[in-house]
Amino acid sequence: MAKSKAILVLNAGSSSLKYALYEFADAVKAKLAVSGLVEQIGTPKGVITHKALATNQTVHEKAVFSDHKEAMSHALSLMGISKGSSAVTAVGHRAVHGGEEINRSCIITEHVKDVLKKFTPLAPLHNPPNLQGMEVAQELLDCPQVAVFDTAFHSTIPPHAYTYALPYRLYKELGIRRYGFHGTSYMYLLRETARQLGKKESEVNMITLHLGAGASMACIKEGKCIDTTMGVTPLEGLVMATRCGDIDPAIPKILSDLQGLSPPQIDSLLNKESGLVGICGDKDMKAVVDRTEAAEATCIPAGDDLEGGGRHRLALEVFVHRVRKYLGAYLVQLGGKVDAIVFSAGIGERSAPVRARVCAGMEAFGIEVDKARNEEGKGAREISVAGSKIKVMVVPTDEELCIAQETLRVVNEARKEE
Repeated sequence: MAKSKAILVLNAGSSSLKYALYEFADAVKAKLAVSGLVEQIGTPKGVITHKALATNQTVHEKAVFSDHKEAMSHALSLMGISKGSSAVTAVGHRAVHGGEEINRSCIITEHVKDVLKKFTPLAPLHNPPNLQGMEVAQELLDCPQVAVFDTAFHSTIPPHAYTYALPYRLYKELGIRRYGFHGTSYMYLLRETARQLGKKESEVNMITLHLGAGASMACIKEGKCIDTTMGVTPLEGLVMATRCGDIDPAIPKILSDLQGLSPPQIDSLLNKESGLVGICGDKDMKAVVDRTEAAEATCIPAGDDLEGGGRHRLALEVFVHRVRKYLGAYLVQLGGKVDAIVFSAGIGERSAPVRARVCAGMEAFGIEVDKARNEEGKGAREISVAGSKIKVMVVPTDEELCIAQETLRVVNEARKEE
């Protein structure tokens, strides 16, 4: 392992730690050497899954990890990296919310930590564990630490697209505005799509669909994000596995008045009990599609029939409708000058039926999916018909690799400035 090219990527959750170790041949090309996940940190049911790709070995251990420090120490020992070791060039951390104060990936300083603390009210489930992961890594590894912010990619969104029509003082006092998320995914997809198209990033106009359990879309003009579906939190926008996406803002008060729900109960309902699972009881898109196709085959309409698949059909139609609603809006924002519509993440990469339904009947806009291409193939590929005015593509995302690339770039730039 070349000492100057090893980048460790960390994504710390409240009770989990996801990690990956990359070996870089240059600033872009990297080989994934190790990946792993520690779960149930702080409980008696801790478990670590560690994969060494060079030897094709997987370690699955049950153990008690009292905190993130113990979890990371154990992961480092499996990688053969001791405390204070110089084997790692730098550590890249996923950071969710930097507000308006941090609009790019950066070396972690006390100021960066203070910003994470400041915006914790806007990302209470993510910023605290992100910060904890940073502090533990700084204690265990003597190397540069870099924060790669989810919100940074969307910092180019103009005021008319990020401003909510609320009293302006709420923006000035509380920072309430559209921020957007999945930024590292979009950053990677822009780079990869530009490479596939043979263009510079600054020349690319694209509409990107990150469709997974958490789902969002981004409108990218000349390599810069000009709009996105998620808002001040990841709740706004598309229908998701358990999140409602866009709803009438008066609904929370109705729930409070008529059902006596408290703010925390309403928050839980909107984030954990809504979306696909709220409509049909199933949050797995493959199951939703399978039940929908069975319902269509037996002419069961979208609606109340749960046993016959009518509710699954309704859930899928609501999901697709919301995606198409934003797709149309973003086509308008780009004036129809779109190089590619890009599907990614779990649903976007794996569900040909969803892709087909999203793009159905759009031939007049220069969007037409080739049935065979859509249903076959793996990896980055074009699925539109030959000669399509707007290319429709599937591009697998890789957020960990993007964080590693950003980390190496930031460290190299910092060294040039020394």
